[in-house]
Amino acid sequence: MMTRLLVLCMLDAKPMSGYDIQQALRMTDAERWGGILIGSIYHALKKLEKDGFITIDKVEQTGHRQKFTYRITEEGKEHLKELIREALTASSVQYPSSLYAGISFFEKLPAEEARQALEQQRAALENEYKSVETGWQEKNAALEGNIPPMVQLVFDNMFATIRLQQDFVEKALAYLEDNN
Repeated sequence: MMTRLLVLCMLDAKPMSGYDIQQALRMTDAERWGGILIGSIYHALKKLEKDGFITIDKVEQTGHRQKFTYRITEEGKEHLKELIREALTASSVQYPSSLYAGISFFEKLPAEEARQALEQQRAALENEYKSVETGWQEKNAALEGNIPPMVQLVFDNMFATIRLQQDFVEKALAYLEDNN
């Protein structure tokens, strides 16, 4: 659903080629926040065209290849609204279940091994925070400081979520330290 949603949103803004869509999604780090695979764009385009939600706007010959530019249809605009409604109403609570399971049974490991694993989790969360921060800086630069309020809200929530996870890991590390 997310791939279709993002592709239709981009085509609702303006006609684009599959390559242009891929580049725009890479720039916005959609694989991270949208949970999509950039490589799935062409498959989504074919399916959306087959379903009548997009159509070919123009075809350009570039060497031995053809470049297709797509545009959204009226049916596609209606389908986009449905996808947005679904995305807004779907549960967005996601628990770090593997981390929770590991912490629930940490005592089955030697304390030092559990501590080292949590230190790795701490480092991974720090790297995630830096990646999101880099994405925010790039988006801010690309939009010349004019980030739309709802996009800023998304970034703020991503940062808060990572900080919450970091706090959780710090508390788990403190527990290990206090009980050994």
